[in-house]
Amino acid sequence: MGLLALGGPVWAAGQALPLSASLQGELAVARKARQPLVVMVSLHRCPWCEAVRNNYLAPMHAHEGLAVVQVDMRSAARSRTPDGAATTHDALVRAWGVKVAPTLLFLGPRGTEVAERLVGGATDFYAASLDKRLAQARQALTG
Repeated sequence: MGLLALGGPVWAAGQALPLSASLQGELAVARKARQPLVVMVSLHRCPWCEAVRNNYLAPMHAHEGLAVVQVDMRSAARSRTPDGAATTHDALVRAWGVKVAPTLLFLGPRGTEVAERLVGGATDFYAASLDKRLAQARQALTG
């Protein structure tokens, strides 16, 4: 395991995703790229979270420039809401009503969800489900 510092990467089996430090700033970067911000809600030591991170999100982030951040359930790590208010990862998870890890949220410019959430990680069709949600989110931003 690697760094779990504020805004630093989370390492799992050699794959990294940035931790959310400011949804306001992260949404601005995604908006500049004309992309949704994908938020992965994860849980420490969750094997499904590691599979989603390692097999899908980290490679898409590294090779395709997917705008993605991680928010950890039950974590006191600090972040900021889409309107800039100070918060923690756990408070964000509770505000979103997320109960299952992993859950992917697809956020538009003001932090609103622009595609259906992708809940859980145990499916043979995960890649197709992820592609479908990304297409929905991108369409919502251009439509």
